[in-house]
Amino acid sequence: MSFKWDRMHVWSGEITDQPGGAAAKLAFLAQAGANLEFIAMQRLSDKPGHGVLYVAPVTGPTQVRAAKAAGLSETNYPVVRRIEGDNEAGLAHRLTQQWAMAGISMEGLTMAVLGGKFVGFAAFDSIVDANRAAQILADLGTESGRTEEAP
Repeated sequence: MSFKWDRMHVWSGEITDQPGGAAAKLAFLAQAGANLEFIAMQRLSDKPGHGVLYVAPVTGPTQVRAAKAAGLSETNYPVVRRIEGDNEAGLAHRLTQQWAMAGISMEGLTMAVLGGKFVGFAAFDSIVDANRAAQILADLGTESGRTEEAP
């Protein structure tokens, strides 16, 4: 089994926690022709009435200007990686278990399956953790691709 692992250059900014809060920010990017692969939002528990919006990718000068006009900026936290590959029963458990055994704590994880493929976004606390997670993912792919000979 093989996996594709890509870094996402994430942009973020504060939004109002009300209908249209995210749409107002996303409008800038839509008008600039952004084709977003990653959108995440969450409320800010320490600031009632507000939330944070994360988006990626923002590419080219037109989209960068639009993102800045929307009040977004590129962020290094969390470190988000896009994962995709062939789906297999129990894969998420094996992967997260291996990451846990390596002491990697995640900011978040979202995975979805369509047909026989999955795509996921894993958010890590640091680049070091993301790089360690990538190696574990590569090792897991190598292990599941091995075949055992019958006795």
